[in-house]
Amino acid sequence: MSEQETPKARPAVRTLSDLARIAGVSAGTVSRALAGNSLVNTATRERIVALARDHGFRPNKMASSLRRQKTDVIGIAIPLGHDSRQQISDTFFITLLGHLADALTERGYDLMLRRVIPERDEDWLDRFIGSGMIDGLLVIGQSDQFDRIEDAADGYLPMVVWGNHAEGQRHCVVGTDNRLGGRLATERLIESGARHIYFLGDTSAVEFAARYAGALDAAGRSGVTVTPLTSHLSSDRLEAEVAANLDRSFERGDAIFAATDTLAIASLARLKALGIAVPDQVRIVGFDDLPLAAQTTPPLTTVRQDIRAGAFAMVDLLIRRISGEDTESIVMPPRLVVRRTA
Repeated sequence: MSEQETPKARPAVRTLSDLARIAGVSAGTVSRALAGNSLVNTATRERIVALARDHGFRPNKMASSLRRQKTDVIGIAIPLGHDSRQQISDTFFITLLGHLADALTERGYDLMLRRVIPERDEDWLDRFIGSGMIDGLLVIGQSDQFDRIEDAADGYLPMVVWGNHAEGQRHCVVGTDNRLGGRLATERLIESGARHIYFLGDTSAVEFAARYAGALDAAGRSGVTVTPLTSHLSSDRLEAEVAANLDRSFERGDAIFAATDTLAIASLARLKALGIAVPDQVRIVGFDDLPLAAQTTPPLTTVRQDIRAGAFAMVDLLIRRISGEDTESIVMPPRLVVRRTA
């Protein structure tokens, strides 16, 4: 090297994704290779390990099973890839977070909460589990991050997700059978005389997509039409989107299946403003059975998912996974709660 030449700086390697870009493979492959997983062929595994060593990347920064220090802190991440303007103040998040906080406190843990916008931070998951500040991670909702969560699950055991379970998935999840819940909601509307159902929600989110699929299952058997109307949960556009979607001429037999109670309650308010009587002219079913659902006028018919039981199950599974146990997912049965709107 001449006196004028300077060595080229190596790209910074702080996360699995950084190393994956250098190696030309996925973050999941890097995770498996560093864990010694035989699913990665020997040559690729040795190349990735060598790159990690050359760039000073140490697997213990992943907060993997090699981590030595216990923090007594559990991370909670809320990824919002499908609706980046949604807030943690959303009623569902607050309800679930409250139960998670209760369960964690009972087990002697503090919590670290992050609202994640993946389009601004594509390495959010690697950075969180690699921070060294948490003993395990709870993820609330899969949003549009299913594949990223799957990759992380290959090399990071202490993680439990609230969301929808799909056959063959690798990450551990606690959640309701959303497809069955969608069928129950739609069957109730059909029994009440619905011939055309509007589905309110964002079907790009995994859980909402499953609820919509359940609605199609039930409707297809009865010759009923289901029309999706995209409605987001971010507070700055929820009311305007619901209004735009519902400002139409409703006919006898029209009904609404809202993907969440929040959207159902907003629909009630909009229909009242339009002078449309519920359930006489339009019937509505929500999803979640949030505390407010029984207090609306008229009280909301909805599909109940046991949020408290799910929160405590998440914490129990996570603590077992922190101790090294590879636990199974839990899929809770939904229950139709019939009130006055359908």
